[in-house]
Amino acid sequence: MSKEAIEVFRECIPLFQALSDPYRQDIILMLSEGEALTVNEITGKTSLSRPAISHHLKILRDNQLVQIEQKGTHRYYSLAIDSSLELLKKLIITVEQHC
Repeated sequence: MSKEAIEVFRECIPLFQALSDPYRQDIILMLSEGEALTVNEITGKTSLSRPAISHHLKILRDNQLVQIEQKGTHRYYSLAIDSSLELLKKLIITVEQHC
């Protein structure tokens, strides 16, 4: 494998780790329905506690998979996957070209 492919794979590790958790996958699928949700709304649709949902949302936010919009006292979470998709496309192209 080329050095470039290895570097792109390593660049993707945090994203893969964020996506590897089933609860985070569930949150992404909930948000993919298009509606922005609060922590309480997400909590109501899962078996996890509010602090656990907040923890998962922080990981997703740190990996640029969700974004927050403040409306009054509520924080609404929605998908923001464009940069992650670009990184995954870069990985696919690199693997196709170098492996």
